[in-house]
Amino acid sequence: MIPIILAISTFISTLLGGFFAIRHKDRLYYVMSFTAGVLLAVTFFDIIPELVKLTANAGLNFTYGMVSVVVGFLLFHVLEKSILIHHSHEEEYANHKHPSVGVLSASGLAFHSFLDGVGIGLGFHVSPAVGFVIAIAVIAHDFSDGLNTVTLMLTNHNSVKKSIRFLFVDATAPIIGVASTYFFSFPDFVLQIYLGFFAGFLLYIGASDLLPEAHSKHSSFRMIGLTILGVLFIFVVTRFI
Repeated sequence: MIPIILAISTFISTLLGGFFAIRHKDRLYYVMSFTAGVLLAVTFFDIIPELVKLTANAGLNFTYGMVSVVVGFLLFHVLEKSILIHHSHEEEYANHKHPSVGVLSASGLAFHSFLDGVGIGLGFHVSPAVGFVIAIAVIAHDFSDGLNTVTLMLTNHNSVKKSIRFLFVDATAPIIGVASTYFFSFPDFVLQIYLGFFAGFLLYIGASDLLPEAHSKHSSFRMIGLTILGVLFIFVVTRFI
C-alpha cells in the first residue's frame, strides 16, 4: 500500500509541473531554456550514472550501453526528420516543428515515468528504506517530468487540451509502474539497453530541439541563466535527495 501512496504523490508532482508550464505558455521560450538544462542534467547526473551502476553490478558489457545511447540519439533524430520531411508541404515544416514530434517525445517521457514507478516498486522489494529513498527522488524530479511533457507538446504545436491528456498519461505512468512490479520484472540487460537508449533520447531533445528553439528568437543572458538553473536544479535533486 505504501508504494502506491508514494506513486500517487508522483502523480500530483507531475501534474503541478505540467500545469505550471501551461500557465506560463505565453513565455514558453523561458520554460524551454530551463527544460533543456533539466534534460541535459538528467542525462548526465541521473540516467548515465544509473547505467554505469547497473552495468557494473550486473557484470554487463558497458559498450552495449554506450551503443544504445548513440542509437537512441540517432533514432529519434531520424524519426523526427522523417516526420518533418513527410509533412514538408505544411506550414509546420518551416518552423521545424510538427505535432507528431511532440507526441513521440511525450510518449518517451511517459515510458520513462513508468520505469520510475517500477524503480519505486522494486526498491520496496529490496527494503522499505530503499524504496522510500527512491520514491522521494522520483517525486522530486517528477515536477520536471510534467514540465517537460507539456513543454515538448506545446512547442511542437499541439493544443493545450491534447497536452493535458498526455500530462495525465505521464502522471499516471508511475502508478502503473509500481503496480507492475507485483507481476513481473525486467532483466538487467534490457534495463541497460533502455537506460542508454533513453539517455540518447533526452540528449537529443535537450540539445538539438529545445535549446536551439528557445534561443532562436529570444537569446539572452537570462535564457542562458535559466538553462544553467535547470542543470543545477537536477544536480541538487540527484545528489542530495
